[in-house]
Amino acid sequence: MLKGHQSWIFENKPKIVGRATIVGPFEGDGPLAKDFDIIHSDLYLGQESWEKAEKTLIEESANLAVKKAGLTKEQVQFYFGGDLMNQIISSSFAARSLNIPFLGLFGACSTSMESLALASLTVNHGGAKYALAGTCSHNASAEKQFRYPTEYGSQKPPTAQYTVTGSGAAVVSLEGEGPAVTSATIGRVIDMGISDPFNMGAAMAPAAVDTIQAHFRDMRIDPSYYDLIVTGDLAKVGYDIAKTLLKEHRIPMEGTIYKDCGMMIYDYSKQQVQAGASGCACSAVVTYGHLLNQLERGELNRILVVATGALLSPLSFQQGETIPCIAHAVSIENTQAT
Repeated sequence: MLKGHQSWIFENKPKIVGRATIVGPFEGDGPLAKDFDIIHSDLYLGQESWEKAEKTLIEESANLAVKKAGLTKEQVQFYFGGDLMNQIISSSFAARSLNIPFLGLFGACSTSMESLALASLTVNHGGAKYALAGTCSHNASAEKQFRYPTEYGSQKPPTAQYTVTGSGAAVVSLEGEGPAVTSATIGRVIDMGISDPFNMGAAMAPAAVDTIQAHFRDMRIDPSYYDLIVTGDLAKVGYDIAKTLLKEHRIPMEGTIYKDCGMMIYDYSKQQVQAGASGCACSAVVTYGHLLNQLERGELNRILVVATGALLSPLSFQQGETIPCIAHAVSIENTQAT
């Protein structure tokens, strides 16, 4: 099942049998609104803090994904999840109420595909009949922790990104119908010396390119195998850098369509998001909502989702550390196309 140096092939083709996407009001005003299951009109979600609202997001998406899979929580063996908060409190506190055996992850914004890869690996080898993967983020809680509280009204440079308020979850199983998870490439930590927390796209782009290159090398395929390759949340700045690096590494991306989730979820013409979107929920809601809907309609047959993450913390930033980054790639295919 190990392919090459850092990739897995899932020979049993675990299926995504249930999935859910939940977002906040700002995301609901964007171009992908019709692909989300629930759009909340209140950033607090009826809670007393941003952090409690974020916990509620992952609880809701996890419960809905399990329900859409035709299951009860008691039938799910493991929940793989994480988020941006210190000690991944949104996911671990949600696991308290979900009551599903929990494996907590921190990959920053790469957590969406890290969790899906590990859930698929577990199911593929018979380690679980049903596994849940999920992640979440909240604009106000992330801004408060990593930069400045929303109430402060701090000005941001054009390279800054807007954290998505939302949550995405998926149930993976060998039984049932749905898009198949066929392979995954686990990324390396790449640090190019960037220390500006308002320029995440530039910091993450080299990690995305490194993982994409590793995927094609390990799998012995080229980009034309996929109808679409999408990175997690590089947004405009990182996307342009990634395209330049892909060209320099002679990766023939002209054989496919290359997009970025951070540029898809918002409407630049009317929403002020600087360079674009970021946050754990960015690639999660775009993938589990918009992209898998396209797969199920037959508009796409094979996609490679390369979720990117900046592995900094407020403590590392305060100590003058640079920003190490990572990207994990997962290939998802139409059942009929596998």
